[in-house]
Amino acid sequence: MRKIIFATHHQMASGLKDTFNYIAPNVAKIITVDAYMDNTPVDVQIKALLDDLDTQDELIIFTDLLGGSVNQAFVKYLTQPHIHLITGINLPVILTILLALPKENYLSPTTIRNALTDARTQLIYVNDYLTAQIQDGDDE
Repeated sequence: MRKIIFATHHQMASGLKDTFNYIAPNVAKIITVDAYMDNTPVDVQIKALLDDLDTQDELIIFTDLLGGSVNQAFVKYLTQPHIHLITGINLPVILTILLALPKENYLSPTTIRNALTDARTQLIYVNDYLTAQIQDGDDE
């Protein structure tokens, strides 16, 4: 079974899930972890979520910050097979990876790396982009 988890500080995970489902409805069932919304430690939330994990299960986990406590709480599970932990969650990364999920097979690390490379191209300082577009138009 494949599980997709968005785990972030506060309500970012739920917001991204809502936005993803608006753009791409019925593509994936997403579980959210909105950490620090109550007094439950993030480790306890994650342990409860992963307690029934089978060795054949595939987890695709998206977190918000590389050095953040939410991401670090998942790192200890990376010794298990078929667990992918991706940090720096944003809509282009989510869309690129989740829309490329194979139906039958496990997601490959190469697919993830390619998706991250593609998603990085979506991070643009629009002021410079527009200036370059105007200059390119002047050159023609």
